[in-house]
Amino acid sequence: MAARLLVIGEMNDLTQPNRIVKVCDPCAGTGGALTVFADCVHEVNPAATVVTYAQEINGQSYAICKSDTILKGGNVANVHLGDTLADDQMPDETFGYQISNPPYGVDWKKSKAAVTKEHDERGFAGRFGAGLPRISDGQLLFVQHMVAKMRAPEDGGGRIAVFLNGSPLFTGAAGSGESEIRRYLLEHDLVDAIVAMPNDFFFNTGIATYIWVLDNAKEPRRRGKVQLINANGIYSKMRKSLGSKRNEFTDEQIEQIIGLYQAFEDADPKLSKVFATKEFGYVTVDVRRPERDEQGEIVCKKNGQPVADKSLNDTENISLTENVDEYLAREVLPYAPDAWIEPRKQKKGQLLELRDGGVVGYEIPFTRYFYEYTPLRPSTEILADIRELEKSIAEKLQKARA
Repeated sequence: MAARLLVIGEMNDLTQPNRIVKVCDPCAGTGGALTVFADCVHEVNPAATVVTYAQEINGQSYAICKSDTILKGGNVANVHLGDTLADDQMPDETFGYQISNPPYGVDWKKSKAAVTKEHDERGFAGRFGAGLPRISDGQLLFVQHMVAKMRAPEDGGGRIAVFLNGSPLFTGAAGSGESEIRRYLLEHDLVDAIVAMPNDFFFNTGIATYIWVLDNAKEPRRRGKVQLINANGIYSKMRKSLGSKRNEFTDEQIEQIIGLYQAFEDADPKLSKVFATKEFGYVTVDVRRPERDEQGEIVCKKNGQPVADKSLNDTENISLTENVDEYLAREVLPYAPDAWIEPRKQKKGQLLELRDGGVVGYEIPFTRYFYEYTPLRPSTEILADIRELEKSIAEKLQKARA
């Protein structure tokens, strides 16, 4: 599915005669994703030459990947062993296509020194300029690494398909490393689509997973927008489970999802929704209320400004599509007419975006957009079921006594 999404978005590029296609997987494992991508490319252009690149930290997986590359006639010099985050083995390479399934929820403690140094010393000239996520989950570091490796738009652009769990969608408040990375991706219009996969789809995990499709040269109709596709309910049950993998796609279901992607704003709204990138942004403002004395009078500082009551401190997340003053007047002041917004200040070493007195953040609450309310059953129906159940139990007890 990920490989198909990569290919379908660049048919004009991939179908050129004698096309040479560079593709990389920075968390290659045994190289399976690269093989699938190459097969997809050859389906649309049998004459294309697919040149694969890979880096893998696990020695055994690296050896299998290298052996597979030899068997397929590839260049084994393009297969590298090492920690992608701490020791990029392809520092000068960029790619038109990248596909990967980085580890979910795995800490990056072993890479911390090198990653932090690159972030602090090189900023956006390095790979991790947008921010550093919490140490317990390095998924968004791999995303940044891949973004840094995208072929420049003037050279044809780069396209990425990467599997992530749900955490990168929303973890982290405004100003956090995760939120800052999302802000960078969305404000630079790099996120093309996100596809929610079925649960129990992978051998080693049954958790919810998503395919993020990134593109730095979007076609005109997709610019400034992000498509969310809910394929969570599109699957077929396997006859026999393989580890945690119990579900799979049929060819028809893959075509259905690809069809949703191609239809874009005309797709079935129950399965696909399109948003302007700004709709994922919000500003977190600090709402304060005054401290009052025993007589109920507002306590003021020497300069006449009210003293904030720390026990009443609150925050509000206000969409970037809303006016902050209008939101305050509608949602806060009717219930706390003495409230005000305390402007945030930029702390030393921070490069946060401050707006309307607050900090800008981004999140993608995927499941909220596709939530469908299921009304509760009428109480009369529930009561009738209970009485029917009681009747059935009474009859069984009576037979047992007979």
